Amino acid sequence: MAAVPLDRNPRTTLEPPADGARALLTVTGADRPGVTARLFSALAGNGSGVPAVEVVDVEQVVVHGQLVLGVVVRASEGTDEAAFLTHLGGLAEEVGAATGVRVAVEAAPDGGLDAAPAGRLHHVIVLGRPVPPAAVAGAASAIAGVGGNIDAIRRLSDYPVTSFELTVSGAEAVALRGALASVAAGTGADIAVEQVGLARRAKRLIVLDVDSTLVRGEVIDELAERAGRAAEVARITAAAMNGELDFAESLRARVAALAGLPVEVLDEVRGALVLTPGARTLIRTLQRLGFRCGIVSGGFTQITDPLAEQLGLDFAAANTLEVAGGRLTGGLVGEIVDRAGKARALERFAAEYGIPMDQTVAVGDGANDLDMLGVAGLGIAFNAKPYVREQAHTALNQPYLDAVLQVLGFTREEVLDAV
Repeated sequence: MAAVPLDRNPRTTLEPPADGARALLTVTGADRPGVTARLFSALAGNGSGVPAVEVVDVEQVVVHGQLVLGVVVRASEGTDEAAFLTHLGGLAEEVGAATGVRVAVEAAPDGGLDAAPAGRLHHVIVLGRPVPPAAVAGAASAIAGVGGNIDAIRRLSDYPVTSFELTVSGAEAVALRGALASVAAGTGADIAVEQVGLARRAKRLIVLDVDSTLVRGEVIDELAERAGRAAEVARITAAAMNGELDFAESLRARVAALAGLPVEVLDEVRGALVLTPGARTLIRTLQRLGFRCGIVSGGFTQITDPLAEQLGLDFAAANTLEVAGGRLTGGLVGEIVDRAGKARALERFAAEYGIPMDQTVAVGDGANDLDMLGVAGLGIAFNAKPYVREQAHTALNQPYLDAVLQVLGFTREEVLDAV
């Protein structure tokens, strides 16, 4: 027999199975070992005259010890539907009597359990501390209002924030985000939207802004206070973060106000830094999951490089303060890491590790983070100014940085396993 070339292997064309009567069995009651096994053993049958049954679809969830199991089965072609449903009804009574659950039987339409509208699937993540019922109700109404259907809901975490993930079909992303943004604004909950797919859990690199993201407060404001120029510099900082001033111009103006400060002040400020709650958990979890982690800052290398070393980060980029004679000169050395520079730094780090940009995550709070948030596969505005929240892929207004893990789809249990 002649060999078959590797690039011309014969392909088997599978014909769709012949369609027969379908039924939906819905199991509800207290969860206990053996319920699922007992049901499927009954469906398998072992006697003559028992209709052959094919399992078409299965979904199961346990909520606080209560089981909900849905099974769609199909009889062989030609089986009478009424007789099939009667047969299943008898099996349901037997299973219910043996296990204490309730098994309801009804005719099922074609398409199995998934009768949702066609279209791309999206994850809608609702986060809060706590999650108010109005947020869930509002999200559900908004989803329906843009033609979406909720196919599944699962809890991602209960600490430090409560979060739920809704799988939604039939809705267009822009309309869905717009409708849910109004719900978030009205209820105080955070609501993020991501497309379902392997890309969501294929992220491999994350960059974090430093000031007011990885750490609390703004380093330059702390330096300015020690220089006696706090009010002046704070006004410039606020205008820059709100997008009212060019970042490079505002940075030079603020750094000029630091002229004459002894270099030892940098050590004082660095030693007083306070990490944002959840920062260590976020970094340690992602590192154990194989992420490359780093920081990209409009601040200063004299602060960020030791911080990166302390946290075991893979990379860091920031500006460098000029020092002469043991004092700050009020100038900078080298290229300024401004809004565009942050995006370039992210792209450079991703290229260094051979990671596609669609597998990167960026987290920041200011207008100078917008380019970085935009080029990342997922840009997250963290406790950001309104100007930034409106333009990022998604926004978090929780005080815990590890809430980013839930936006990435990781459950509380996965976080505990990783840490």
